[in-house]
Amino acid sequence: MLYPLKFIPIFKEKIWGGTKLKTILNKKIEPNKKIGESWELSGVQGNISIVKNGHLEGEKLSEILSKYKENFIGKKNYKIFKNNFPLLIKFLDANEILSLQVHPGDKFAQEKYKQNGKSEMWFIIQADKNAEIITGFNKDTNKKEYESKVEEQNLKSILNFEKTWKSDAFFIPSGRIHSIDKGNLIAEIQQSSDITYRISDWERTDKQGNKRELHTENAKKVLDYEYKGNLKCKYKKISDNKFIVLKSDFFSVNYIKTEKNISLDYSKLDSFIIYMCIEGEFELVYNKTDIINVSIGETIIIPAIIDKVLIKTETETEILEIYI
Repeated sequence: MLYPLKFIPIFKEKIWGGTKLKTILNKKIEPNKKIGESWELSGVQGNISIVKNGHLEGEKLSEILSKYKENFIGKKNYKIFKNNFPLLIKFLDANEILSLQVHPGDKFAQEKYKQNGKSEMWFIIQADKNAEIITGFNKDTNKKEYESKVEEQNLKSILNFEKTWKSDAFFIPSGRIHSIDKGNLIAEIQQSSDITYRISDWERTDKQGNKRELHTENAKKVLDYEYKGNLKCKYKKISDNKFIVLKSDFFSVNYIKTEKNISLDYSKLDSFIIYMCIEGEFELVYNKTDIINVSIGETIIIPAIIDKVLIKTETETEILEIYI
């Protein structure tokens, strides 16, 4: 029988990583490790998530999906994605600035790699004073001007910088130039893809003095040079406890903030549900009496076949609710 599943986090040591995944999100990370990413739920080849709770403990996400099909991700989703889990869910800790980068869209990625492109959303869990992100250009530009700015090493002059505060959210569609500056702790929701074109790494080198590879030519092919504003998500209230953060063709994200019990009915939603607990803790009650405890820094997926749950909490709790 299917039940809400937790997975073993996949930690990624990064040149820009820090300690907030451990100190704020309670991840069990070895001392002195610069962990930049915790992959919470991944179907990416070579990084398949493994179940850590219940009788399915030890099974891979890919095995669960191929075994339970539409009961796990929903009829519509299974028809589209088959045995490929459609989302990649992460926590990110930027102790230093990330590389300046862009992701290709589905059409380009399918033609070149036979896989999907990547659009993503960032939800700011915590931000240091003066923390910011880069999202898009600060004006309409074009390939010629872009190449000129790269040549002059003055690309920053046409980039759009945005200050960040706790609970800000930003949609980063494919083709949009972007970076995360130091001081941001982020929940990242994205298409299941790990295709990234690195435009600049700010002249950074590793311990051996080596620079990371840049992907200049591919980046120019997929960049969107049009100015579109900051794409900061504006919340829309659904109830006293729930807000729409983003609805897109790739995924939808709601924000739940509560310190009391909430009953949720998903019977009209043909999809799995993912909860990312970003503050507090709660009991997830399903099948009327079964309970799983979820606390800050944990991610859990509710199979599509489970259509009613109860969130029980007595502390101020914040949850991201994700589905397709």
